[in-house]
Amino acid sequence: MNVPSGGPVVIAGSSGLIGRALAAELTRRGATVRRLVRRAPAVEGEVRWDPAAGQLDPSALAGAAAVINLAGAGIGDRRWTAARKRVLRDSRLTGASLLADAITETPEPPAVLIGASAIGFYGERGDAVVTENAGPGQGFLAQLCQDWETAAQPEASVRTVLLRTGVVLAADGAFLRRQLPLFKLGLGGRLGPAGRWVSWISLTDTIAAIVHLLDSDVSGPVNLTAPNPVTNAEFTRALGQALRRPAVLPVPRLLPSLLLGTESVAALTQSARVIPEALLADGFEFNEPEVASALAATLRA
Repeated sequence: MNVPSGGPVVIAGSSGLIGRALAAELTRRGATVRRLVRRAPAVEGEVRWDPAAGQLDPSALAGAAAVINLAGAGIGDRRWTAARKRVLRDSRLTGASLLADAITETPEPPAVLIGASAIGFYGERGDAVVTENAGPGQGFLAQLCQDWETAAQPEASVRTVLLRTGVVLAADGAFLRRQLPLFKLGLGGRLGPAGRWVSWISLTDTIAAIVHLLDSDVSGPVNLTAPNPVTNAEFTRALGQALRRPAVLPVPRLLPSLLLGTESVAALTQSARVIPEALLADGFEFNEPEVASALAATLRA
């Protein structure tokens, strides 16, 4: 896998979990990384932008080989009040639209635009196998993902990839960070129904897949998930084994709802058995295709 030549890779959202790791990997591979930041630039390679005000310095995209937009407020860290929903939408749609417009207006647009989305696009799917050909689901999260993807697509003729990302396994990621303290105390358990499907991916494979897509012909939606989704019961058992802690009792239903609210918990614990058909068809090879070994590697890091 190679990084694109001929110019820098511009990243919006470089301070997040995936953005930090991606910027580090691209730099390690010899690419020049240009970071879009919402504050005054502090180091070389940073360019200020203000999506809320519709401000983006035209020089930010000058000569760029690729643009990667990972910006967006945390989706599962607090209650979905009306105000929080506006933040979730605005933090995604305004930035995506601003970048799409800037790319369209750039005399020499980048070869590829990669925009973030999520498997929340599919909504509740039960046991059905879901590929990129599946239509959208129902509810706030599914609609948010649909609107996010629409906003991300420039009018200019630019190869555009939409990353429908699953649960990213990282020790400091939101998903595991909420569960690890209880598991380490021996109080861990599954969150939600035992049979719901969890579509996950290691952080290592997340970064490798994005780098692969930079130097690919793939366009459109791409499921950024491992090829072997597991049931909630299987995931919980694997996490307990990786930590060498029991994982017997389910988390009481009321506890997550009290912390995050019923609507957000319901959306974040939907069942979606997602398969990365586009990545597999393009020859991408996963380093960590099985959840047990992926969790063990994640928690050793």
